[in-house]
Amino acid sequence: MIEAKDIHKSYGHLHVLKGVDLKIVKGEFVSIIGKSGAGKSTLLHILGTLDRADSGSVLINEEEVFKLNNKKLAGFRNKNIGFVFQFHHLLPEFTALENVIIPGLIGKTQEAELKKRGKELLDYLGLSERLDHKPSQLSGGEQQRVAVARALINQPSVIFADEPSGNLDSSSSQELHQLLFKLREDFQQTFVIVTHNNDLAQMSDRILEMQDGKLKS
Repeated sequence: MIEAKDIHKSYGHLHVLKGVDLKIVKGEFVSIIGKSGAGKSTLLHILGTLDRADSGSVLINEEEVFKLNNKKLAGFRNKNIGFVFQFHHLLPEFTALENVIIPGLIGKTQEAELKKRGKELLDYLGLSERLDHKPSQLSGGEQQRVAVARALINQPSVIFADEPSGNLDSSSSQELHQLLFKLREDFQQTFVIVTHNNDLAQMSDRILEMQDGKLKS
């Protein structure tokens, strides 16, 4: 489902990715681990089309994504990819439900349909009593579940997560980890997670370790 070939990325004189190759199959749960500065988040951002590689190619569902212009790439990303980050990036002036449906509005889906789906997702995630609460009225774990619902609203085929439990206490982290695997089971999505959390990594189907800009074989 995802194939990266010979990915290189530099920032100025810093060569961050040094020829990364990987393949991820549909429905797989893959964790990417490694020390800080190894290139994990850079790789995730390139796989998720948030950043472009200097060279190499990325195919998602057989589409060579970096041959698309910026507008078409943004549309592809909106339709096919969901993101969950360490910091929730919820908009403080909007309610939980309003935050969840934003990617769908960008994708031009009807608002009534989005609100129905958003309520179903928040109910699934145990937040049916929190629909009209703003982020400041939610706990950290609740905010992260809203962010997960937002990632799911367009029914993407792959979820990319960058340290999704890195800002949560141990109890909330454990709940989130169990939730991610339940989502994979219930929605058949593919998950690619960058994490320092060994418990989450060990639960994965496969662990990829980055070291000095490359994946260890």
